[in-house]
Formats: sequence, C-alpha cells, structure tokens
Amino acid sequence: MRKLYTKKLSKKDQFKNLEPKKETVQFLLNYSKALRVVECRGIKFGTVLN
Repeated sequence: MRKLYTKKLSKKDQFKNLEPKKETVQFLLNYSKALRVVECRGIKFGTVLN
C-alpha cells in the first residue's frame, strides 16, 4: 500500500484521459450563445437571455 500512495506520476501521466463530458461542453456552448454584453456609458452589463 505504501508504494501505491508514494508513487510519483509524470506530468504526462497526470493529465492523461482528461476529457470533458459532452453535457459539460453543450452547457458551456449554450451559455455562451445566451450571454449578451451591453456597454452603456463606459459600464458593461452582462445578461443571460434564458
């Protein structure tokens, strides 16, 4: 057990198989489509149109 917890992984191995779920990607795309930023008198307002 000790070896299991003390084993160092390389950076390549740490970031292997890191892929987002399809639902996460779809949520972010839909959110970015609904986001509108309006600038009025130098102030930016962000609104979500959902």
